Amino acid sequence: MREAFSNSLVRLALADSKVLLLTGDHGYALFDEFRKQCPDQYVNAGIAEQNMVGMAAGLARVGFRPFVYGLAAFIPVRTVEQIKLDIAHDDLPVVLLGDGAGFVYSHLGTSHQSTEDIACTRSIPGLCVLSPADRFEMAACMDYAYAAKGPIYLRMGKSDRGDVHIGPMSELQPGIMLKVHSGDICGPCLIATGAMVSTALSIGKTLGLTVWSVPVLKPLLASEVCAAAHASSGVVTLEEHSVLGGLGAAVTEILSEHLPQRVLRVGVPDRFSTYCGSYEYLLKEHGLDPGTVLAKVSDFCRSLAAPQGTTRPP
Repeated sequence: MREAFSNSLVRLALADSKVLLLTGDHGYALFDEFRKQCPDQYVNAGIAEQNMVGMAAGLARVGFRPFVYGLAAFIPVRTVEQIKLDIAHDDLPVVLLGDGAGFVYSHLGTSHQSTEDIACTRSIPGLCVLSPADRFEMAACMDYAYAAKGPIYLRMGKSDRGDVHIGPMSELQPGIMLKVHSGDICGPCLIATGAMVSTALSIGKTLGLTVWSVPVLKPLLASEVCAAAHASSGVVTLEEHSVLGGLGAAVTEILSEHLPQRVLRVGVPDRFSTYCGSYEYLLKEHGLDPGTVLAKVSDFCRSLAAPQGTTRPP
C-alpha cells in the first residue's frame, strides 16, 4: 500500500509542478523515487511539524498543492491547532498524510502509536478524512485528495494486510461505502476501515456476512449507512482506532438519528497499551487480533438470533 502511495504521489507531481511534498524528516526510502524524479518539489521541513503545517498553508495560498507527510502521531495529532486554524478554517487545498496510524510503530510505545487521529480530524469543520484499506483504495484516495481542492487528512496504517479488492477501482465518491463481500445468510453486516477491512473480510467469508469498506470516513452519507443496516439484522464496525470518535462513533451517530439498530463497535478500548511489544502482540492485547474479533462477532450474531425477551450480553 505504501508503494501505491509513493507511485501515486510521483504521478501527480510529474503531471502538476505545483504539487509539493513536505516531510517532517521522515520517509527517506519511501520518497527515493520522488526525490529522483521531482527534486525541486521536495521539502524536508525537519522535526518541526507545526511549522511545516503553517508552511504548507502559506504555499497553498500562493497556488501550490502541498502534500504534508508525517507519522500519524504527529500529523495530525501534534498539529491539530495548526490544521484547524491555518488550513481548515480557510478551506485550503492541503493534503495531510498520517503514516503508521494505529499500532504499527509498536515497539516505539505510546508516543508513536496513534489511535485517536480520526477522532481529532473528523471533528474539524471542513476537513475530509480518508482511510484506505489496500493499494487500490490508496491510489483512488490519492486521486480523490488531489481532485478535492480542499483540506484532506489521509490515514495510512502502514501494515500491508493484503488486497481486499480484485483490481483498480473507479473514482471514489464522497460518502460512498464499498461492498467487498456479499453475505449468504441473514445476519449483521460488517463495516470496516483501513487495516481492519482485511480482518472483516476474513470473518465475513467465514460467517457468511456482508462486508463494507469505508475509505471515505468524512463525509459519510447517512443513506449509505442506513441502507447497509436496513438489509442486515445488526451492524459491526471494525477499526484500528479508539472506539470513541472513529468509524464506530460515526456509524452509531447516523443510526441513532435515522434507523435504530444494534451496533457492535470493535476497536481500541479507552485505555493506553499496558505493555510494549510487536504489532501482532498489541492487536491481541487490545482485542483486535483475528481470533478475538471472530469470537466477538460470533457472539454478537448469536445474541441477534436469540428469541425476543431472552437476556442478551451487553
